[in-house]
Amino acid sequence: MATLSFNSTRIKSSSLHPHKPISSSHFLKKPIKISFLSSSKNYRQLHFKPNSVSESSVSVPKETEFDDSEEDDPTSELSYLDSETDPSSITEWELDFCSRPILDIRGKKIWELVVCDSSLSLQYTKYFPNNVINSITLKDAIVSISEDLGVPIPEKVRFFRSQMQTIVTKACKELGIKPVPSKRCLSLLLWLEERYETIYMRHPGFQKGSKPLLALDNPFPMELPENLFGEKWAFVQLPFSAVREEISSLDKKFLFGAGLDLDLLGIEVGEETLIPGLAVASSRAKPLAAWMNGLEVCSVEADTARACLILSVGISTRYVYATYKKSPVTTSEAEAWEAAKKACRGLHFLAIQEDLDSDDCVGFWLLLDLPPPPL
Repeated sequence: MATLSFNSTRIKSSSLHPHKPISSSHFLKKPIKISFLSSSKNYRQLHFKPNSVSESSVSVPKETEFDDSEEDDPTSELSYLDSETDPSSITEWELDFCSRPILDIRGKKIWELVVCDSSLSLQYTKYFPNNVINSITLKDAIVSISEDLGVPIPEKVRFFRSQMQTIVTKACKELGIKPVPSKRCLSLLLWLEERYETIYMRHPGFQKGSKPLLALDNPFPMELPENLFGEKWAFVQLPFSAVREEISSLDKKFLFGAGLDLDLLGIEVGEETLIPGLAVASSRAKPLAAWMNGLEVCSVEADTARACLILSVGISTRYVYATYKKSPVTTSEAEAWEAAKKACRGLHFLAIQEDLDSDDCVGFWLLLDLPPPPL
């Protein structure tokens, strides 16, 4: 069983073995009967439809001089850089520019800019009135962060709200920054959740029950582009120790894919805990993995109602990744796979291989299903 809790101490204020069919004997140690749709060697063909922060986490480092009263003040703002971090190494930011469930003295919702990097070595917050929300304000704020903290203008900025795409994109492009719409802003998402409980709810202007002004999209899944087609797929599992080994080898083996900072995310998983995943095989595995690598892969979901797999990428793009014939057996298998994800607090993976019996993969993405932030 896995546990997941944001490692708020950072906030201020084995090689891939052949995948085995999931079975009752080794499925998160739960007596769930689940296997391949046919025999373990008759792999399925893919049926795609032509469809306040810490020492580098979120907490105040000892070496930084903060007034205790200021740290406890929910109206205060934050500008922090970990003293042990090389500023030039922070080349990618995660950013949210949105209203908060807080009213100012005019009775209008306050907006806030929250910026961090994936390790939370950089942390910045600033409140804004609702009548200055535009790309110029955001561009000036990005420049100010860079100058005040002595960090370079980032190469990339990830953001997860589709409604802010125009403003964020314009501000970034005027500074030569690549804007990246992506829900893989996990450090930012978890920090926002933490701030909601520890900062916003304590703010004197907090409005309980206030609905998010910019709710996250969850659109109907679309047809999958031809260049993302695979040939076979299977629900699979790997011990957590093997998952960590695969992630650590991404750079060494020059594989496509992405990992997660599990320490920062506060994920505690036993070495032998079986992590659910999806293995996709293709004779053109490398080109397929290369295309997937540019999509900001967020999650894979088994939709039992539609008897298909949903691939979520970017901010709000959802593809019908594969379909299967609906039956009590296939529905049970899909439900068990989703139950395994839930038992691992949303942790799962996507592996791309040349063959499902191969010992190696050419692409590996560690993924995490997270609920949307409460604001």
